[in-house]
Order: sequence, then structure tokens, then C-alpha cells
Amino acid sequence: MVGTGGPVAPFSVWDYVVFAGIVLGAAGIGLFQAIRSRRDNSSQEFLLGGRQMSAVPVSMSLTASFMSGITVIGTPAEAYLYGTPFWLFGFSYAIMSTVSAEIFVPLFYRLGITSAYEYLEMRFNKVIRVIGTSMYITQTALYTGMVIYAPALALNQITGLDLWGVLVATGVVCIIYCTLGGLKAVIWTDVFQMVVMLAGFVAVIVRGAILQEGLTKIWDDARQGERLNAFDFSPDPLRRHTFWTIVVGGSLMWTSIYAINQSQVQRYISCRTVTHAKLSLYINMVSLWVTVSLAVFSGLTMYSIYKDCDPITNKDVGALDQMLPYLVMDILSEFPGVPGLFVAAAYSGTLSTVSSSINALVAVTMEDFVKPLWTSMTEKQASLLNMGLSVVFGAVCIGMAAVASQMGSILQAALSVFGMISGPLLGLYVLGMFFRCANSSGGLVGMITGLLLTLWVGIGAQMYPPLPEKTRPLPLSTEGCIYNNTQNFTTMSPWSSTQTLIPTIPNSRPALADSWYSLSYLYFCPVGTLATIIIGLLVSSVTGGCKQRTIRPDLFVRKSDLFCFSSCDDCSTPPESEAPVKSSSSLKEGKKNLAFIGSQMDIADKNHEKLTWF
Repeated sequence: MVGTGGPVAPFSVWDYVVFAGIVLGAAGIGLFQAIRSRRDNSSQEFLLGGRQMSAVPVSMSLTASFMSGITVIGTPAEAYLYGTPFWLFGFSYAIMSTVSAEIFVPLFYRLGITSAYEYLEMRFNKVIRVIGTSMYITQTALYTGMVIYAPALALNQITGLDLWGVLVATGVVCIIYCTLGGLKAVIWTDVFQMVVMLAGFVAVIVRGAILQEGLTKIWDDARQGERLNAFDFSPDPLRRHTFWTIVVGGSLMWTSIYAINQSQVQRYISCRTVTHAKLSLYINMVSLWVTVSLAVFSGLTMYSIYKDCDPITNKDVGALDQMLPYLVMDILSEFPGVPGLFVAAAYSGTLSTVSSSINALVAVTMEDFVKPLWTSMTEKQASLLNMGLSVVFGAVCIGMAAVASQMGSILQAALSVFGMISGPLLGLYVLGMFFRCANSSGGLVGMITGLLLTLWVGIGAQMYPPLPEKTRPLPLSTEGCIYNNTQNFTTMSPWSSTQTLIPTIPNSRPALADSWYSLSYLYFCPVGTLATIIIGLLVSSVTGGCKQRTIRPDLFVRKSDLFCFSSCDDCSTPPESEAPVKSSSSLKEGKKNLAFIGSQMDIADKNHEKLTWF
């Protein structure tokens, strides 16, 4: 009987057939793109799709890249335990899309870069570029490990799918179509996987509405269970989710993901024009709204069904991330193949993120490490090396899944990783794009300071988790369970602590545990960004940054970049005097700073006025 506890039905033969069919279909799309592009095996085609992609497929790929299996499984579980505050990320997505499209896209597109970190060498120096790239590789490898591990573990414990079989299969499938098809294969496969993800959410909501006799009942249950109290305007920075932590901290965090993360930058600079690149981000914004809304409502559907018999408290599942797979097997098992569709949805999210990460890791490794050292590389050698690196990074990402197994709440852990590492990087880009007086010394010291601060608070929060008074889980009950697996309690209070819902609180907590270490994880990024900018400006002023007068004007944001749809295609190609100078061909062993090449370019055209603050 649905919603009353106890074991759920296992996977049926049809579930395996549907699951395997969808996964093979995704791989087939990738292979089709590989065969279609076999005549052009250049590095430009492999990494950027020949810069001929259009807005719609790129936008769906942008969404799928970070709407991973973690989102499919973690967001409904978040809404089940904490309510609807996560839906407020819709505001963050709007701010992020606007900032990325109007500030970062025109700059990167104008410079003709392949790796987002080329800009750091153009504006500062090679050392900062190498450090920035290394930070990205570390962050992406760890995040991808989480993306592989979390859904695989949840699906293993609920459906019986072999854990390491799923992990290895994920890596192998992604390696195959990333290696053979490059970015085009990744993008078109992402489009298919995005459709499958949304179909999985719709299946859960429709079936839940039928069981609960309408969407109105689900909404009323959520309201009575305090799940609809989304707007908490408390200014307390220690509270996990409030309006301010999500809109302010979340906007900066998502901007750091979409504006400077290679996985995303590589997609929109693959567009045929800058207008397509901007549109891809705005369409992506709508896709993110739809995805997060469906995910949150799936969580409310889950609460409506289990409001009187919580599977975690009742020991039916071992962790919060297993809730949605448990729900699927509970309410959809009588429809052969439908549970397989949902599992494929979670798995598709994993495939899209892993393939995007592998392709981006290959791009930055080639552009930032290999090409500057191997200047005489032929196109054939570059193509073979691209494929070889795809295999290597696929294996690395599978290996990082073991590290991910030691993290806590997988959704929060994933976003925390971005906040800790992308925050200082975002500050560095803002420093370079808006502040003329910022120099390489200020950028380096500011970035290191910001990174140390975010690692300090992030690692401290992992070791000493915030108390439940700050995370604020909502009440759950087992009063309606027919199959009761525990005799210890029947109702869980909002602030009780169990291993599966709330991290175990150590007996001995340092003084900083309830202040600095309890800072909302969404503020990790703003801390790193602000520290980098402030320290960077101070050090730059001390080291003579304000005296530099010969910086290339096209390295700064221009007023003509902003909201420029009608003439952006003209703006996308820089004047001949401002053509981007590629770092690998213009530097001798990295000893020149590209920002100072051609001092005659200091006087900008009036139509391309630089938007700098200092």
C-alpha cells in the first residue's frame, strides 16, 4: 500500500529495457554526431563545434550541464525536508543569466578564446592563468565525482543496480561519445537527456496527483506541513536558506558557474554569433525555472504521500538522497517501464554533466598546458591528444567518486565546492574586467587570500556542521506507518538529530563552529569574491597598479556590450587593431604580459567606450 512504509518492488524486466534503451539512445546520438563530423576532425571542431552552434540546443545543453543527477535526486529531497525556499533560486537564475549574457559573453566572444582562463593571462600573467586553470580542474574533477557517485548509490540501494557497475558504465558511455564526437556530440546528447529528465519529473507529479486525488491536495498538504514558507527575510547570514542567502549568495554562486566556468563558457562561445550566445543564456534561464519548479513540486508530491509515514524515520531508506528513487518504485512499479524511465532521467542528468566536464577539462588542458609547451603540434596530433585526454579525464572522474562518498548532503556539498573555488576566481575576473588599476600582483594575492578564506570556512563547515537551529529541517511523522521498522519514536521533531537527516554533531565544538563555520554555504562564493576584489585592489595600489596606462582596451567591459542585440553581430568581431592575441603563439615562455602588448590601443573608439571603475 503506497505511503505506509515497508519494502518496495524491485526493478522489472521492462524497467531494465527502458533504462538501457534510453542510455543507448543517448550514446547513439553522440556517435551519430561523431560520424556526421568525421570529415572535420580539427581541434576547433572537437572543442567548439566549429563555432557554428545555434541558441536552442546550446541553451538546453547549458541547463543539462548543471541540472545533473544530483539535481534530479537532491532537489526533490530538499523540498521534502526543508520546503520550498529552494524555488527562490529562480531569482538567482534570472540575475545570473543577465549578468553572464550582458557582461561576460561579449568580452569572451570578442577575444575569440577557447579556454576561459586565457583571459587571465591576457589581463594579468601566465602564473595566474595556470593557477586559475588548476583550480578549475580540481573543482570539476571533485564535482563530477559527486555527480557520478550520488545517483549511483541511491539507485543501487533502491533498485538493486550494481553500484560500481553503474559508476564504470557512466564513465565508459561518456568517454565513448566525448572521445569520438567532441562538443557537438555532448550538446546534442544533452538536449535528449534534458527531455528525459523533465519527463521523469512529470511522471512522478502526474502519478502523485492521481494517487492524492489532485494537485490541490498536494498543495494543501504542503501548506499544512509548513513546506510553503519560502520567503524568510531574516538577515541572519548563518541561516542555511533565507531570501537573502539565496538571492544574494545564490546569484553570485550561479554567476561564478555560468560566467567563468569552462563547461559553460565553452558552450556559448561555440555559438555562431554573439546574439545566439546571449539568447542561449536567456533560454537557459527559462529552462532552469521549469526544471527547478518541477523538481520542487516533485518534492512536495513526495511529502504529500509520505506525510504520515516518513521512510527515513521508519528506516525504509538509509539517506535523504534515496527518497525519490524509493518514491518512484513505490508509486510507479505497477506500470512496467515507467520506473526505468525515471532512473534513466537521473542517469541522463549524470551523463550530461560528466560528458560536459570531460570535454571542458580536455579544452583547458590543451589550451592552457599543452599548446603553450608544444607549439609545433599538428592538427592530427592535437586530435589524437584530445581523444586521449578524454579517456584520461573520464577515468579520473570515476576515481573521484570515491572521494565524493565521504561528503555529506550531496546537493549542498556540490554547491559548496563551487562556492569555495569559483568565488575567488569570479573576484579575479571582476578585478580584471572593471578595474584598470588592478595588476598581476594584486590579482594573485587577492585570489590566494579569497581561496584561503573560502577553504577555511568550507572545510570548517564540513568538520563542524551547523546546528539544526540554523539549517531548520521541518517535522516528519511515522504515525501512519503500517510497516514500522523502528520502535524508538513515532514523530520526529524539527530539531532532532539523526545520522540520515542531519549530520552528526561532534561533542566538542570550537568557538568558531557556531559562528564562522555556520555561515550559510551560499555565502562562501561572496566571501571569496569580495576578499579577492578588496585585497587585490589594495595590493595593486601599493605595487603601482594605478600608474599603468598601456592596457589593451578590449580586455575591459564596454558600454556597447550591454543589451546589444541589434548590432551585437557587428560587435562580435573586433577591429583589426584589437584582434585577440592568442597566448600560445604570442608569448615566449610566458614572460610577456599580453595586457600590455600594443600600447597604441589604449585610446578606445568612442563607440566602444570601456566600462571600468578605476
